[in-house]
This record gives sequence, C-alpha cells and structure tokens, in this order.
Amino acid sequence: MGLYEQWKKMAAVERGQAENDAFWNGYLEKEKVIYEHLLENRQNKLDGPLGELASGFSMEPVVFTGFLDGINTSLTSEIDLSLVGEDTVIAAEIDFEKLYWNMHEAKADWLYNLEQWDGILTQEKRNGITKEFRLSKMAVSSKVGRNDPCPCGSGKKYKKCCGM
Repeated sequence: MGLYEQWKKMAAVERGQAENDAFWNGYLEKEKVIYEHLLENRQNKLDGPLGELASGFSMEPVVFTGFLDGINTSLTSEIDLSLVGEDTVIAAEIDFEKLYWNMHEAKADWLYNLEQWDGILTQEKRNGITKEFRLSKMAVSSKVGRNDPCPCGSGKKYKKCCGM
C-alpha cells in the first residue's frame, strides 16, 4: 500500500471524539509549523526525496504525504500522490497566491492569518484575494425584481412593462 493510501486510511480511522481531536490537532500543529517555515524563508519549492523532506520537518513520511495532499492544489503542477513513496523525489513549486486563496477555501484562519505572510504577499494583495474569494462565494440572482428597470430597455419598471 502506497503512502497516500496509508494516509487516507489513517485519516479515516474511526476514533472517539477526544482521540479524533487529538489526532487532528496534532496534525494541524505540524502543518502550521511547515507553513511558518515555508513562508518565513520565502521557500516556494519543495525539492528532494519525500522521506528526507518529511524528516526535515520531524514528520513521518505518511503524515507528510497528508501535508502534500493538502497543499497539492496550491502547486503550479499537482503531484500524483498515488505514485509517491519515501524515495520519490519531490520537485514542487508553490503558488503563494493560490495557497492563500485555498487556505480561505479550507476556512484555515490559523494559516491565512500567519504573520509570515507579510514577507510573501503585501497586505493590499491579501485583502484583494480575500475580497475576491468572498465575492466568488456570494449568491447572485439574475432574477429581475418587480420594481427593477425592465431589461427590454423601455425605461419603465418591469411590473409596468414586460412583467404584466
């Protein structure tokens, strides 16, 4: 069984609430440490054998594969995680703007609020991405209201024109 399958199996294990919280809180803390390191060092590349990368962050290769699963959509070119093993050489480039967006998508405020973002994206850029993200999640109706101008261009209210 490959590392990715092991990770999925580990993540899906049925646990009690306390055990589940302990597992995920432990993982999320390790994930946060990796992101702090990557952002602080402006490191947009993950290069090297997976096993060495994992040990560099004091993680088991299976758990580091879980990290790769989480960051995969923020890479310039996604990794086929089903083919990854401990000796697999990872050559991944991180798109920081995409990563910031995806952290919002995951509702990971403990990650997109890290102070290390200051050295990567300006506050203005982060505000722009946040605004764009929020706008993309808004429901927009194309329905014409009764008191809206008629779309036919007559200048009348819809209820007095085509809405009769």
